[in-house]
Amino acid sequence: MTNIATPILLGALLCLTAIPGATAQTAKKPIDDAIVEKYLASTFSKAPPEWQSRIKPDETLAACNKFRNEVPPAEAEKIVARETAKVKFPADGKLMGDWKSGAKIANEGRGNQFSDPPGTTAGGNCYACHQMEAAELSYGTLGPSLTGYGKAWKNDPEAIKRAYAKVYDSQSQVACSNMPRFGANGVLTEAQIKDIIAFLFDPQSPVNK
Repeated sequence: MTNIATPILLGALLCLTAIPGATAQTAKKPIDDAIVEKYLASTFSKAPPEWQSRIKPDETLAACNKFRNEVPPAEAEKIVARETAKVKFPADGKLMGDWKSGAKIANEGRGNQFSDPPGTTAGGNCYACHQMEAAELSYGTLGPSLTGYGKAWKNDPEAIKRAYAKVYDSQSQVACSNMPRFGANGVLTEAQIKDIIAFLFDPQSPVNK
C-alpha cells in the first residue's frame, strides 16, 4: 500500500530485459535507479501534495530496493530490528477482537486510493494474497494459505502475538516481506488488526472450521 510502488515498477522494468529478440548485452545492462525514481515521480506529478511522500521510500524500503529484496544477512537483521521497534501492541493487552468484523476487513480492498471519498475506511484485502476460509472460491496465492491457522497453532499466546506483529509490521518478522506494513504505515487501525487476528485464531471463525 504505502511505499510499494518502487519495487513493483522495478520488477516491471526488469521484465523488459527478457523480451524476445533482446541482445545478451541489453539483458545484462543494469537498470539505473535514478531513471526509475524520476519516472515514478512523474507518474505522481499531479497527485495531491500529501500523496507525494508515498513514493519516497523509507530506510527499510530503500534497502530492499537497493538489493532487489535479496538483502545480505546483516542488513536483514537491521531491518527486522528497526521494524520490530515500530510494533505497538494494544495497551489493554488484548490482541483479539471480533472475528466477524475481521472477516469483513479481510474481504475489503478499498482504502488509500485517489478515488476514495474522504473518510473511507481501508480494508486489509487479505484474500488478494491468502486463502483463509476453506470454502472461499477466489483468493490469491502470493502468500501461504491461512486455512486452519488458529487450529494449527492451538491458539498459542506467542503465536497470536507473532501474528499481531506480522500484520502490524510484516518486516518485523521477515526482511523485505511483500506484505504491507498495515499498522506501521497507518493503513489499518489497532481495532481492525485485532479483528483480523480474531478471524485467524477464534475457534468460531470459519478459518478454523
